Amino acid sequence: MKAFLTGLMVCFGISGSNACAEVADTLANIKPAVVGIGTYQPLRNPRGQLKGTGFAVADGRHVVTCHHIVKSVLDIEKNETWSVFLGQGRNIQYRPARKVVIDEDNDLVLLKIDGEPLPALKIGKGISAREGDQLYFTGYPIGSVLGLNASTHRAGLAAIVPIFTPLGQAGRLNARTIRQAENPYQIFQLDAIAYPGNSGSPLWNPQTGEIMGVVNSVFVKGSKETALSDPSGISYAIPASHISDLLKRAGLSQ
Repeated sequence: MKAFLTGLMVCFGISGSNACAEVADTLANIKPAVVGIGTYQPLRNPRGQLKGTGFAVADGRHVVTCHHIVKSVLDIEKNETWSVFLGQGRNIQYRPARKVVIDEDNDLVLLKIDGEPLPALKIGKGISAREGDQLYFTGYPIGSVLGLNASTHRAGLAAIVPIFTPLGQAGRLNARTIRQAENPYQIFQLDAIAYPGNSGSPLWNPQTGEIMGVVNSVFVKGSKETALSDPSGISYAIPASHISDLLKRAGLSQ
């Protein structure tokens, strides 16, 4: 909420009404591509269980999200499937989704959905965001308890940092963090709080509408803050360059 209110102050108090209108106009193009990610069981109540956020890319029939969201084992005997959630409020449409490409090291996955294509978002090139940039992310922080309602928050890019920082506490390391220590890559540190449901949210540029990264509120904290006894409220994002790599592996163009 603090970040959102600060964003309003930037719109109205500092940069004027044009900046606010710019954000609103860009958001209107972003939201139709943002979807919920979760599981679906036809006889369960509720049938859908939202676990995170994703967004449409490429041909509109592919969705990017965080791999940890779709890592659990499905209950096949009860016809449980991975699903993309579309719609607004209580009017939710469920579309089956299947994993196409997995990038476990960067906690990304590309899903394929059937049906009419969704509006696809444009992916930024490389690490094109800069420290100090004011960005936004859109997703489902509290799930679908109150219906499917995406919310948007402002996030300043506080720092571009390596995903793993050795702090001399080997007892807290695991196989994944050891791999990351051997081959670290840059991630975005944000000055906004993201909740588990925000994982997979697109981090977007308000001027261009390009996707700068994928918000990650679980996987990165398990690497970046391994040595902290009390993990911080800092949020992180995986840069868009890794989305581009994911699409290339699937033979898709942006």
